[in-house]
Amino acid sequence: MRHKNKGKILDRSKADREMMLRNMASSVLMYEKIKTTTVKAKTVRSLVEKLISIAKEDTLTARRKLIKILPQKMAVKKALEVLGPRFKDKNGGYTRITRLSNRKGDGAEVVLLELL
Repeated sequence: MRHKNKGKILDRSKADREMMLRNMASSVLMYEKIKTTTVKAKTVRSLVEKLISIAKEDTLTARRKLIKILPQKMAVKKALEVLGPRFKDKNGGYTRITRLSNRKGDGAEVVLLELL
């Protein structure tokens, strides 16, 4: 039984799932929008919100936390230099999920996850 287990498994092992979410979060930070399935978007949204909250304080500690999580250096740089100051006055709610369509192959619901 999965009592009190909040995260989604996404049909992957723990290491694969964590790396996929970290890569998706880097893509959202670098390109400011990605197209993915609903469940993945809802799962990665919480990680992106936490990363932007860390990036709002431009300190060495924040930079090290972001480097520890994000695999791409450009994502860390953009988060600290562009996104942190942009969302300085906002307390959460940095992302939006917009429904697009169903995927042709398997019928999965495709959404657009974007930064505001």
